[in-house]
Parts: sequence; structure tokens; C-alpha cells
Amino acid sequence: MTTRLTASRLLLGAALALGSNNPGYADETCLSPYMAKITGQEDYIYVWTLGVEGMGDEQDKLVTIDVNPKSARYGKVINSLSVGGRNEAHHSDFTDDRNYLWAGGLDTSKIFIFDVHTDPSKPTLKQVITDFVAKSGGVVGPHTTYALPGRMMITGLSNNKDHGGRTALVEYTNAGDYIATHWLPTDSDLRGAIKTGNYADGYNYDVRVLPRLNAMFTSSFTGWSNYMMDFGKMLADPEAMKRFGNTVVQWNLHTRQPKKIFDVPGAPLEIRCAWGANHNYCFTSTALTSKIWLIYFDDKGEWQAKAVADIGDASKVPLPVDISISSDDNMLWVNTFMDGKTRAFDISDPFHPKQTYEQQIGKQVNMVSSSWDGKRLYYTSSLLANWDKKGDDNEQFFKAYHWDGKTLTQQFAIDFNKEKLGRPHQMRFGAHSLYSANEPAVLTAGLLPQAADTKP
Repeated sequence: MTTRLTASRLLLGAALALGSNNPGYADETCLSPYMAKITGQEDYIYVWTLGVEGMGDEQDKLVTIDVNPKSARYGKVINSLSVGGRNEAHHSDFTDDRNYLWAGGLDTSKIFIFDVHTDPSKPTLKQVITDFVAKSGGVVGPHTTYALPGRMMITGLSNNKDHGGRTALVEYTNAGDYIATHWLPTDSDLRGAIKTGNYADGYNYDVRVLPRLNAMFTSSFTGWSNYMMDFGKMLADPEAMKRFGNTVVQWNLHTRQPKKIFDVPGAPLEIRCAWGANHNYCFTSTALTSKIWLIYFDDKGEWQAKAVADIGDASKVPLPVDISISSDDNMLWVNTFMDGKTRAFDISDPFHPKQTYEQQIGKQVNMVSSSWDGKRLYYTSSLLANWDKKGDDNEQFFKAYHWDGKTLTQQFAIDFNKEKLGRPHQMRFGAHSLYSANEPAVLTAGLLPQAADTKP
């Protein structure tokens, strides 16, 4: 695979990292700041989809949906690319040059790399990484694939020794070559980090960065032994329920050194960092305690963590899952899986989020992606193969909505069960405008190379 770090895309990424809110951007708001943004209207949504036994070809697949209202194919599935077998397809993301989409399998630990730039309407499978566990020194379950300049930073969810939550970050080149493993700090090996509370569990989930402050953050979930277990069985197992992460870790972005470990009890999942040039904070939500947490840079120049809001009725365990921040940092969308709702929080005061809206999306809902202009939101239904609801409650869908600032109005929906496609999970936007000849001026950038650290 070739690596094309175009200087123009790095310039655009740098502008975004400084908080540019160009209304011409159309892209989703949770991507790496090093990545080029779509201008105008997104053309496609790529949905990384879990195969289902007895449904269609039963394989995991990348499904391409036309989402441009001006297209004759608007609201239709226009391509479906199966990858062979069921790997517990989960999350995906682009390289910084936006030429390739990396998609992981939480069960097999395979990483599928799709060419999305040659023909954005019809991605092709370029490469499959099958030795992730061996190369990384025992990391299992590639989750977040996150773009850095010339690199992909991958969060692992588990390990091949006890299949628990002790795990690491794994770094690759855009060309698919392994670089380094960065193990999460634990009580037995803090790796130079400061433990600020009760926990140093070594668990992992998501990763995000604030380049201007040389900061990287990771959250925490659970290991293979839990995420591949039947949801009802797990809830009834007291020992299994102890095996969830309770930490957010602050890292030095350039050196990959863990700096501080924060107690964030209850499995903090997605991290979403503010875009504003002077907005030095990120949000996460906790699945098991239904809270919004703020990770913020205080007046003394230190990072801190604080619970700032409740999500729904925590006693009913609505199970917050995905979140999406608006490009102006004024709104946070929060999905709750068990009740199938999406909620909007006013976060103009990040220390005091206030819920301003909620709507039923389905009997279950998981992922949400918001466009840069805030007018379009997309939703998918699946959490994990063994955690999705059963029977009639097992709705599997992709839904597109328009947001006018007050109300969500559904534009179209695709029933993935009816279409025999499987369980839709992660969404990523695609557009022909990303690959036009009209590119901005040149800028070079990069991060420091790292030495491998492969011992847990």
C-alpha cells in the first residue's frame, strides 16, 4: 500500500486543530484533526457491518450508502463488500490522507484496509493484517483506528494471556507496518504515570488527541471474555461485572508516555474533544453509571476529570454508548442503547451540560454521526453480536435525520435485517470532493518515531 501524506491535507488538519469552523465543511465531527474535511455535501456513508449466521452471505462487510440528496440513488445501498467470515466487525477510521479506511474485528483481531479513494462509491479491499496479535506482543481486539501524521494509532481491548481488559495502544504506519506497542499503566507498572485515584486498571477503549497541548487521551471498556459473552449472562455474573474499566489516561502525544490516570468509574467509552482554539477539554460518557464526564485543562496547567451531568435515569441503566460533539462545541449528542433514544445536551458551559432534547430512534440504538454543519445526523443500531437485543427488539437499521435546531426529522431508513446485510455499527463519511485537484497550500508536519515496547 502506498502512503500519500499530502501537505495540503496536513495544512487543513492543522487549521482544524486550531478550531476553524468553516461552514463549508460537511464532514462528521469526531474525526482526527490531522484529517482533511469534506467540503460541500458528503456523498456516501460507509457502514462497517457484522455478519449474521443464516442471513445473506453471513459475512462481515463494508456497506456503502448514498446520502447525497441530489443523487438519483439517495437513500439506497449502492455497494456491499464482504470480507470473509464473521470477525465481530466494530470500528473503523481513515488514514490521515483519507485514501484508506482501516476496520477492525474484535474477535479475530484482523484489520481490513479498504481503498476508498480510487472510486469512493465502490471501496475495494486492499490489505488484511492478520498478525496483529503476534506483532503487538499479545494485544487482542483492535477497536479505535485513529489517524496521526503517517500513522494509525489503534486501541486494543484485550490480551491473549487471560482475555481480560489489560491491553495497549498499537502503532502502525499508513502502509500497514507495525511500529510499536504502548501498554496501558497498571498498579503493578505505572510506566511513569501518576495515579490520581483508586484505579490503574490498564483497560482501553477509545483514543483522541489535542495536538496544540501535546495531549492524547484513552478511555476504558472491557476484555474479550466479556464483550464476546451473551449480554444477559454477563449481567447475571458478578465476577464478569467487575471486569470493566474505570479510567481515563492522559498521555504525552509526542513521546507516547502515559502521564496521569484518572478515576472515571463505570466504563468510559467514546472520547470527543472540543474543536475551539481555546477550548481545552474533552467529553466522555460512562456506560454503567450513565454520566457525562469532562476531561479539562485547569488554571494551573494540569488535566483533571469531573462528572458533570447525568444521562437519563441512571437507575434504569439506559446504557450510554456513542456520543457526538458539534463543531461549534455547543452540543453533545448522546445515544442510550437500552431505551433506543438519542439525547441532545447543551454544552456551551462544559461544566454544566443541560439536556435540551430527546427522541426515540428505535428499540435499540448505538452509533451517531453528526455533520460538520450540524444539520444531518446518522444512526445505526448494533452494539455487539452477543449484546444486541433479541427477537422483535433486535432491530438493525441505518437512519438519516435532518436537524433544524429544534427537531430531528427522519429522511430515510434502511432495514439491514430485511436487506440481509447484518448488524450495522460504525459509520464514516465519504465524498468525491476529498480527491479533487483543488487543494490548499503546502505544509509539512510529523510526529516523533517511537521504539517498540512489547512487554505487558
